[in-house]
Amino acid sequence: MQVTRSQISLFLCLLSCASSLGTRYTPDWASLDARPLPEWYDEVKFGIFVHWGVFSVPAFGSEWFWWYWKAAQSPSYIQFMTKNYPPGFSYTDFAPEFHAQFFDPDEWADIFEASGAKYVVLTSKHHEGFTNWGSPTSWNWNSVDNGPHRDLVGDLGAAIRKRSLHYGLYHSLYEWFNPIYLSDKQSGFKTQEFVEKKAMPELYDLVNRYKPDLIWSDGDWEAPDTYWNSTGFLAWLYNDSPVKDVVVTNDRWGLGCYCKHGGYYNCADKFTPGELPNHKWEKCQSVDTISWGYRRNMKLSEVMDLPSIIKDMVYVVALGGNYLLNVGPTSDGMIAPVFEERLRGIGAWLKVNGEAIYATKPWRVQAENATVPVWYTSKSSTVYAIFTSNPMQNSFKLLMPKTSYNTVVTLLGNPEPLKWAPLQTTGLIVLLPDLPFTPADAWTLKLDEVA
Repeated sequence: MQVTRSQISLFLCLLSCASSLGTRYTPDWASLDARPLPEWYDEVKFGIFVHWGVFSVPAFGSEWFWWYWKAAQSPSYIQFMTKNYPPGFSYTDFAPEFHAQFFDPDEWADIFEASGAKYVVLTSKHHEGFTNWGSPTSWNWNSVDNGPHRDLVGDLGAAIRKRSLHYGLYHSLYEWFNPIYLSDKQSGFKTQEFVEKKAMPELYDLVNRYKPDLIWSDGDWEAPDTYWNSTGFLAWLYNDSPVKDVVVTNDRWGLGCYCKHGGYYNCADKFTPGELPNHKWEKCQSVDTISWGYRRNMKLSEVMDLPSIIKDMVYVVALGGNYLLNVGPTSDGMIAPVFEERLRGIGAWLKVNGEAIYATKPWRVQAENATVPVWYTSKSSTVYAIFTSNPMQNSFKLLMPKTSYNTVVTLLGNPEPLKWAPLQTTGLIVLLPDLPFTPADAWTLKLDEVA
């Protein structure tokens, strides 16, 4: 059969039209998991997590205060309430005390920018169900009709974006004591009234209203993804939402999903793999090692120091992950000085060493125990060797790099090339200058033109 020129033109037009429409994702995991992760997320490496809500008012124990007090009947929580609040005081009575009167979103954004973070993730709603925006499905259990009487999600988002940082929103699918959710749970999740009236309308509202670059889903573990209608929501998010081309999602979309389905993997809280994962991942870690929300009973010994944070971040990035570091603001809207000090300390270290973190890739070897423990990252033919303790000597031996005549070694923050010599097979020995003081107790060797 002879093909006419007009038929060829029509065929080429159809191909062009199909290409312009882009990939359409169907509401099943095989299709959704095939979506490429937007490049910005892998490049930024470091973000700030913010846990803020009604739980910030009692500020005792953890952000799971309501659960431990009422469901778990924890003696310490019951004793705290008995000593400090009158009989009959309910958890909802805390909401009017969530004033946020000192909350200055620009001040927060300045601190986050100074930390060197490239994205910020705020709790839009935790498991208590209180929304930090005027959700139309939350009645008066939200920050516009109660407590602060302002749109916390929108106010912080505007300040974050003025600084060209990416803005993400944490959202808990379930709510501990919502009677509609408990009714669905009682049915064995055969009914979906909570999903249809609360969980999904909130997610659609968040996306359409605030256009987040990232959705950090949580609270999924009691029910399967089929109950949550997760694949339907994600198909809309990737195909038709206002953020379809840039949005990033995690893996908490139903019982059994984490570390298996979704955009990038959180797996468990504070996930720390022992080897290089084969999928993009993120470690969420709190500066307060006990709680994600602010605690008035927090002790300094329970707060991560700067060297520990830097060492943790370097480990995560060397293994291909992103590092999401959490702080919990007070109920009146302040970031505690101890948290601010840690964040600004990270930023000071990243100003010198950031090129070994941002937009890097895992190297063929992630770590070695050389003169001191070393973590590697890479960009093209440049390799970064980050060491998180002072070797206390001038000679520094690296066993893994394969050098050439063109190899140049420098210490980040010091522009002068360092003297080095190759070892017999692979590796090199470097003559270090006096290491500059850094509270982070970490330094980086930059190796250009290595294999």
